[in-house]
Amino acid sequence: MLDWTSVTDRPQDRLICVNGIAGKREIKGRSEQRSNAMSLASVMVYVDSQQQDEGQIAVAEGVANSFGAALLGVSAIATEPPFVAEGVIIEQTTADDLECMRATLSAKEAWFRRIVRLPSEKVEWRWAIGFPTEFLVEESRAADLVVVRRSQPKARSTHYLDAAGAMLRLGRPILAVPDGVTTLSGDRIVVGWKDAREARLAVRDALPFLTRASQVTIAEICTSSEQDSARDRVRDVARYLQRHGVNCQHEVRVHTAEPDAGYLVRLAADVGADLVVTGGYGHSRLGEWIFGGMTQSLLQQAPTCLLMSH
Repeated sequence: MLDWTSVTDRPQDRLICVNGIAGKREIKGRSEQRSNAMSLASVMVYVDSQQQDEGQIAVAEGVANSFGAALLGVSAIATEPPFVAEGVIIEQTTADDLECMRATLSAKEAWFRRIVRLPSEKVEWRWAIGFPTEFLVEESRAADLVVVRRSQPKARSTHYLDAAGAMLRLGRPILAVPDGVTTLSGDRIVVGWKDAREARLAVRDALPFLTRASQVTIAEICTSSEQDSARDRVRDVARYLQRHGVNCQHEVRVHTAEPDAGYLVRLAADVGADLVVTGGYGHSRLGEWIFGGMTQSLLQQAPTCLLMSH
């Protein structure tokens, strides 16, 4: 049975439907609850309502299966905003439109549950008639990790998931999966280090993956005058990870004509890594997301999965 809830605390009314599996689970004793901080209990994945390929869903399922975590599918469709003509407010979204949206999301739930091979009690579906980015940000409170498909910005961006913009607001690590990628081994990982809050958060958030990897390479790109300080920094990060049982190596590289993001992509290819961990650097200015050069380039060009925290 689906639990319908009407939510009207935002400018536009929305309908949200949440599968109530979590609320029906038996409460376990303390001795049975997870206490290992190096694990994941809940993986959330955004599913576009028009999506036909498994893509990031398969990656999210693999991660959830590896950690014994629940998998939460999330999807939303935005309505057309009303407009005013000759002093009259005209709603562009009709009742028939809303019914069609509900049917589309219901069909997407059935498709999602059909392609996911986890036990049914480990799978949950949440949907909304509302803005995709807003809905994902709100629902991320239920997840340890949010998985999205990387895509280029689209016109009428409020009607589509803005994965990069969501990253800056989630408060959760985001795993961005490029098109065509359906698996993530995480056996070898590259960490792009920068001595900043975002990188520290990313390394901490990535610990469940880093502790399982056979090799982790930490790299900092710096100016020629910073090499000694950079070596001290990456050695500190390596020692921190080694205390968590991570097998890691580190290196420092001086800026060259090659873009920093290009170097990290090449380094990942050289060491056979299929996951790059970095901080997500950016901010909002007048409602538009402004990203650092490396963050923007990685999101646009990296052929590997990216784990970012902000």
